[in-house]
Amino acid sequence: MSEQLTDTGFVRVCRLDELPAVGAALAEVEGRRVSVVRTDDGAVHCVDDTCSHANVSLSEGELDGCTLECWLHGSRFDLRTGEPTGPPAIVPIAVHTVRIEGDDVYVALSEEI
Repeated sequence: MSEQLTDTGFVRVCRLDELPAVGAALAEVEGRRVSVVRTDDGAVHCVDDTCSHANVSLSEGELDGCTLECWLHGSRFDLRTGEPTGPPAIVPIAVHTVRIEGDDVYVALSEEI
């Protein structure tokens, strides 16, 4: 996935058709690894890609509604808040703002947690 910085702080990350119909894709935004996730209701979310428990890629995990589950130990994170919803993780992950313009997905990074 490519990135293109706009004057509003949003970075073009990909086209909508580059995302799975339901699931996560790994992207890099300004040197930061993120998961861009499309849920079964068509919403697109973006969170830091690294599990706060085991330091592995969340984009390889399973999606259940608005919950992304880490493939290694089963930690679960709410895509809307970044809060862990299932152990063993107890530390939240950063959530980033997503904007859809036409067929393009833009992300504005939040501060790191």
